[in-house]
Amino acid sequence: MTVSPASTRPPAEVYRLVIFDWDGTLLDSVGSIVECTQVTLAELEVTTVPESTIRAVLGLGLRETVETLCPGCDEELFHRVLETYRKHWFGGYSTEPVLFEGVAEALDELQHRGYLLAVATAKGRIGLDADLGATGLAGRFAATRTITESPSKPHPGMVLDILEELGMGAAEALVVGDTTHDLRMAANAGVASVAVCSGSHPRRELLALEPAGCLAGAVELPGWLAQGSA
Repeated sequence: MTVSPASTRPPAEVYRLVIFDWDGTLLDSVGSIVECTQVTLAELEVTTVPESTIRAVLGLGLRETVETLCPGCDEELFHRVLETYRKHWFGGYSTEPVLFEGVAEALDELQHRGYLLAVATAKGRIGLDADLGATGLAGRFAATRTITESPSKPHPGMVLDILEELGMGAAEALVVGDTTHDLRMAANAGVASVAVCSGSHPRRELLALEPAGCLAGAVELPGWLAQGSA
């Protein structure tokens, strides 16, 4: 487990709610998303972008992602990209991602300790609900927000909506994510964050935003919280 040297977190007891990102944080799906994006762009013959560029935009909303990968795209091209991506994703890629090893057990432990769990993801509602069913996590989370209902990260809307729904204060919540977009969303909502190095963005970029901790993966979160309450 790696914790940022600059970490100044409060005791774990102050947290009552853990808000997880989904892809790259709980679900080992980043590789599939990158490959599906590359196949989509190749089929449409609109542009060629390196994997690092695709990884950098993961976690943003659909509009921001497409406009970054296809600068100057018009409305017609935007919808063609979405339709082609969805064709490939639901045609095969959506069945590839699985939970990171130990994630289900880590969530069990957190719930056993009394934490409420939630998800804030750039995925659409249909995609998240399908993933929750496929992974056996449907009903595990007290609240979920997707890009279908809320503004794109790093806007704080997803976090603020979850806090309002669950009647929580910002100081009681902790956001866990694998991208700088997750950490900025948390900061914009006035919520503490923990970075995980299991997904899209490199550790140096995550640490630059000074999260309360920086872990190898979400499976280390129960141990990290236990240290804070020791």
